[in-house]
Amino acid sequence: MGRFDVTMIKYLTPEDFRVLTAIEMGMKNHEVVPLQLVASIASLRNGGCHKIIKELIRHKLVCFEHSKVQGYRLTCLGYDFLALKALTSRHIVKSVGNQIGVGKESDIYIAANDNDEQVVLKFHRLGRTSFRQIKSKRDYLKNRKTGSWLYLSRLSAMKEFAFMKALYDNGFPVPKPHDFNRHTVAMQLVQGYPLCQIHEIEDVQQVYDDIMNLIVHLANYGLIHSDFNEFNLMLNDKDAVTLIDFPQMVSTSHANAEFYFDRDVQCIRDFFKRRFNFESESLPKFSDVKKVYSLDVEVNASGFSKEIQEFDKVLDEMNDQKEEQEEEDEFVAKALEADHQEDKDNENLEYKNELEKFEAEDKKKEYKVENEKCKEVLNEEEISELNDQFDENFSLENKMYRPYRDNETKEDGDSDESDNYSCTTTTSTIIDPRMVRSRVRKSLLQKIKTEKRRIRNKGEASIVTQRNREVNDTIKSSMIFL
Repeated sequence: MGRFDVTMIKYLTPEDFRVLTAIEMGMKNHEVVPLQLVASIASLRNGGCHKIIKELIRHKLVCFEHSKVQGYRLTCLGYDFLALKALTSRHIVKSVGNQIGVGKESDIYIAANDNDEQVVLKFHRLGRTSFRQIKSKRDYLKNRKTGSWLYLSRLSAMKEFAFMKALYDNGFPVPKPHDFNRHTVAMQLVQGYPLCQIHEIEDVQQVYDDIMNLIVHLANYGLIHSDFNEFNLMLNDKDAVTLIDFPQMVSTSHANAEFYFDRDVQCIRDFFKRRFNFESESLPKFSDVKKVYSLDVEVNASGFSKEIQEFDKVLDEMNDQKEEQEEEDEFVAKALEADHQEDKDNENLEYKNELEKFEAEDKKKEYKVENEKCKEVLNEEEISELNDQFDENFSLENKMYRPYRDNETKEDGDSDESDNYSCTTTTSTIIDPRMVRSRVRKSLLQKIKTEKRRIRNKGEASIVTQRNREVNDTIKSSMIFL
């Protein structure tokens, strides 16, 4: 642990801080800021910008770059001085002491305020070699594609202060947040020790239950810590638990929320088994979470990475395509069922017509057989009477099966002509109009189905072509980034 050398800050003039602020503003759109831009932003009354920058470079507050483009950029120490100057003007910090903690993305120092109360200063240090996957694992940049490490550190500090304030206001055991500026967060000093440094606990079962209840309590408020381990938990002399380190918290509506929840639980179980030889059969599950308050919405907690966003987008597209395919299959099934029912009705109608035709022929044959039998038994007069009766019955049957016959009134004297006409019509073959209509309707339906199938195949081909083009564009873009 080293000491944060801030002795130089009390010798800096307002013009020095003006130049530092000008370089910071220029770094919003420039990786290195040219001297002309620094001078125009600082707009010092008597000039002398170059002389001030030379002094700041000597104290390692500003760095000069001359690789591709000549210009200046802030160092971490210069950014720290700007944050400390703002916190000092707000009477949050009066003096800075030793370093009490270090992590992969932060440095922690002890400090004091105007009332001589101890506070903790957490300087976010994103961009270290041990943690440079921050741009893909955190959603700090959101829609932006690039950003300096100082800018990412500032976003991380803002997020941590928002989480800490929301949790503290809702009664969670977290340090009291005082203020933040740029990449620095000022918070209450917790009287205790990290859980990773503790080797003996009076009531291991109670501490284990308190920690597990804290995980569930966070989930009930819609948040998952995602880094719940022995390094981010502190115990005081009364074995009371305090939670620290919040930038990586995600919402319970996250796509991998259950994975992060189970990982936090398993991490605590492994530590207690390894350190205290304690293993409990009861453990919380994500399905047991009952959301009582949407704290994740209040602090805008997401934690989606780029890979998860792309996966969610592809998954949504697949679900939409699946729903469309199910609707189309259901429509086709209904259409096929209707066609099958129609074909069945047509077959029944044809069978009925054929049956009526055969019945008419059977009746005609029966009349002929009876007529021949009557010739053998009856005389000519009786035969003529029976013939007349047969002609009348047969003409009635013919009218029944000839609905389109012209009903013309005949005189009694034209009885012979009517008899001859009825006899000639019985030998002609006429198709039932209902059968004609059914065949025409069937052919039209077949044409409609063929046209729909052609349109559907054409649409599916265009969708497949569009999807292949999107895949090719994605592959080309990924190759460019690689």
